[in-house]
Parts: sequence; C-alpha cells; structure tokens
Amino acid sequence: MDLHLKDKVVVVTGAAGVKGSIGETIVQRLADEGAIPVIVCRNDRGFGYEKELQERGVDSIFVKTDLTDPVQIESAVKTIAEKYGRIDALINNVGVNDGAGLDASIDDFMWSLKLNLVSFFAMTKYCLPYIKASKGNILNIGSKVGMTGQGGTSGYAASKGGVLGLTREWAVDLIKENIRVNAIVIAESWTPAYDTWIKTLENGEEKLQSIVKKIPLEHRMTTPEEIADTCLFTISDRSSHTTGQFIFVDGGYVHLDRSLLTE
Repeated sequence: MDLHLKDKVVVVTGAAGVKGSIGETIVQRLADEGAIPVIVCRNDRGFGYEKELQERGVDSIFVKTDLTDPVQIESAVKTIAEKYGRIDALINNVGVNDGAGLDASIDDFMWSLKLNLVSFFAMTKYCLPYIKASKGNILNIGSKVGMTGQGGTSGYAASKGGVLGLTREWAVDLIKENIRVNAIVIAESWTPAYDTWIKTLENGEEKLQSIVKKIPLEHRMTTPEEIADTCLFTISDRSSHTTGQFIFVDGGYVHLDRSLLTE
C-alpha cells in the first residue's frame, strides 16, 4: 500500500537514540517511504544519522535540540521551516522513563515533566502554523504507564497521562482545521533501552520471561518496527478519518484479561 508519504516533511522528536530505538526506527521507515524525516534530539548521534540518510539520497536533517528548553524548541522549528518551508506531520516521540518517583526531588519531577510532557506542548505550539498550512497532523507517542501506572516513576506516569489528555484536547481544538491528532500507546517493546534495563537485573532473564508470558498475542514483545509501521499509517492519508484516538500497539497487553488466556 502506498502511504502517500513521499516528500512529506515529518518532524520526529527524540529520534537520535541508539540503533533500533523507536524514534530511530520511525525515521528509517519514513525514509523507506520516501518521506523527509527531520530528527530533533539532543544526542549528537543525530549527526551520524543525518549523514547516513543523506548518503541514501534522503533529504533529511538533524536539528540538535534540548527538548527541555522551549527556547531551543522554537529555534529548531524555525530552522526546519527555513529549510523546507513546510511541516506535514509532527511525531512527538521523546520520552525517558526516568524513575522520578515519590522519593525524587521536586526538581527531578519537574525535569521529567519538561522532557516528557512540556516538550510535546512546545513542539506542537511552534509547529502548528506550518501544520495548519499543510493540513497536516500530529501523532503523540504514549505509554501504558499513563493508564496503568508502574510504580516508582511519578514524573513519567504523570507526563504520559498528560500526553493522552493533550491528544484528545488538541483533537478537539483542531477539528475545525481538519487537523488530526492521535496517540500511539506502547506497552512492552523490545528496544535497546529495554534490553539494557533487563541486563541490570540480577534475575534479568527470569524477569523477562515473566513479562513475555503476560503478553497475550504470541507471548512476545512488540517490535519497534511494528510500532513504526503503525505510526506511518496513522500519519498518512490512508488514516484520514481517525482522530482523537489512543491506538494500542501492545499485543493485547493492556486490555485483554490475561487470567482468561490459556498458555
């Protein structure tokens, strides 16, 4: 299926993670579809990704940005607009489950909100004039933590709950502009960060197997590629009548009654 994403300028935040991370995978999938992925992230790894994409013939840029700083965000959007003159879609992907729990300082909690929630607002605010002009759309990357809780991560949970709230709020705000706003909700996805976390645990392999058993569909983790493919479909005009939705790419992890499933 042609997703009609060729030459569309798609801004992806937090997309300079390690190879195989969700943001980086989204960028690669966009490039495969002929889109113009713009990487907005603070990690210098983005310069290497920019070079790799350009060597593939993809008109992509990396705009180094501290996404906790609204001034840098505004500057980044200006840079993108000056180069391309348009923004067709914004994927607010940045997110760090930083473990800012009830024992964290207020400053740590506020930093978590700045990165995981306020950056979504700031990016959307500054991209919005260009999205309105292109009749584009906005996609927020959420987490099951915003709905189920996790324990020990108040900042991230509050942020991801807020992301879902903003998704519905913006869908209402922008309905008259024919601008769609949706969220992808992720549960257990086998990313490099997840792998790193498992390796820090004394009983990591045992813990991993206990999690995998609880994923109803095929008893396996969701892949970043599956998430990226859903993202691309959702921002494409093939999903032209979908707005205000929380789209779960989680193998049934959040909603299916696992106690009723047979192994």
